[in-house]
Amino acid sequence: MSATTQAARKQFSFAEFHAKYGTIAIFAVIFIVSLLFVPNFSRATNQMNVIRQMVVVTLLAFGVTFVIILGHIDVSLGSVLALCGCVAAAAMKATGSVPLAVGAGLGVGLISGTINGAIITKFGIPAFIMTLAMTTVARGSVLIFTGGRPITNLGNFEEIGNGNIAGTPIPYSILILALFMVVSWILLNRTKYGRYVYAVGGNQQAAIASGIDANAVVRRSFLYNGLLCGLAGVVLMSRMDSGQPAAGIGYEFDAITAVVVGGTSLSGGRGTIVGTLIGSMIIAVINNDLNLLNVHSYWQQIAKGLIILVAVTLDVYTKRART
Repeated sequence: MSATTQAARKQFSFAEFHAKYGTIAIFAVIFIVSLLFVPNFSRATNQMNVIRQMVVVTLLAFGVTFVIILGHIDVSLGSVLALCGCVAAAAMKATGSVPLAVGAGLGVGLISGTINGAIITKFGIPAFIMTLAMTTVARGSVLIFTGGRPITNLGNFEEIGNGNIAGTPIPYSILILALFMVVSWILLNRTKYGRYVYAVGGNQQAAIASGIDANAVVRRSFLYNGLLCGLAGVVLMSRMDSGQPAAGIGYEFDAITAVVVGGTSLSGGRGTIVGTLIGSMIIAVINNDLNLLNVHSYWQQIAKGLIILVAVTLDVYTKRART
């Protein structure tokens, strides 16, 4: 084989294509197939439903993108979301103030993120173990806080998740998602902190040697992750118009799947907010397709597991092929 042919094959390799365009190509294929073969998928009401449903998982995914780029993980997202959302609902019922309710939910998210980041960096506990512990603590806390019963009669709290901007068909929840997509993108791509996230995730020892406080970067990332988890909880409970202590189960897996499908490497050092958004759109469309096709929820769980497996396999293959 000539050097020219080898260079051409390397230039147009699958690994390079997947790294640059794979997520967009996968979404395009899934979307076109859905339009052609899934009944009612193309209806405007269904499209808006898909967009509304993806908001909560995408907010979670934006936050955990920072954590995963660092080479860590957070499996407590669903439980913390439920705790934040129920605290926000209780604050709304007690005060009748939407700003106070939102503040309460965000505050609990910030506290959980602070605890996760502080213990992980202080004691060197693996993030998986720490956030697994947080999962049970948060779920137990929300059950104690609510007595296992929904919190209802929340007044206009539902406007956050179900209302539209005055005079437009644009939901408030989409505006919130767009705002924090921009904030997350700026943090990751236009700040010193974002550069440090990539540096620590790519090679922590080298980052420390160059003067970066890796522990501070980890703590800030878990803090931001907690903030978005709290916001996701507020949006979800407002959509439900009640504080549901059993809400959020399995949401962490949807969020992590969206991040991985979006091209973020589980081994750290690589990932983008735009990729996470596209990954979340892929998961939302697949979930919608399975529901429209009346696929049993048990099979849906198997499908999500296979999606994670394929995404991680492609990530490993791409990394090996490019080295």
